[in-house]
Amino acid sequence: MRLKNFSLTYGTQIFKAFGDESRVRIIHLLFKNDELAVSDLEAILDFTQTKTSRHIGYLKNSGLVNATKKDQWVFYSIKEEAYDMVAQIFEFLNKDVQLQNDQEVYNVMNSNRELAINKLAAKGYRS
Repeated sequence: MRLKNFSLTYGTQIFKAFGDESRVRIIHLLFKNDELAVSDLEAILDFTQTKTSRHIGYLKNSGLVNATKKDQWVFYSIKEEAYDMVAQIFEFLNKDVQLQNDQEVYNVMNSNRELAINKLAAKGYRS
């Protein structure tokens, strides 16, 4: 469901969420990579668990982020109704060096995770 009516209240919440660099970095990673857990965000951004959780909580309360529980893990993603607005904001930030570096760290970590899963599978372990 895409956002059909944009209210001043909702807009203010979104812009406040984008008012902090740490939250912008988190939103960008969620936007680019669909969903991530707090532990993924901590590792990529080199944040503490407390800082990451505090910012994720703020983003959930602002109406930008969903939480989906899978087993003992909670994965966060951009809410569908906010996706178009987030996409437009990141069109203006697509050349930002910090955001590009964050994505590169994610890409390296993700490729290492895939390598580890393949290595375990080759040895007969279940993933």
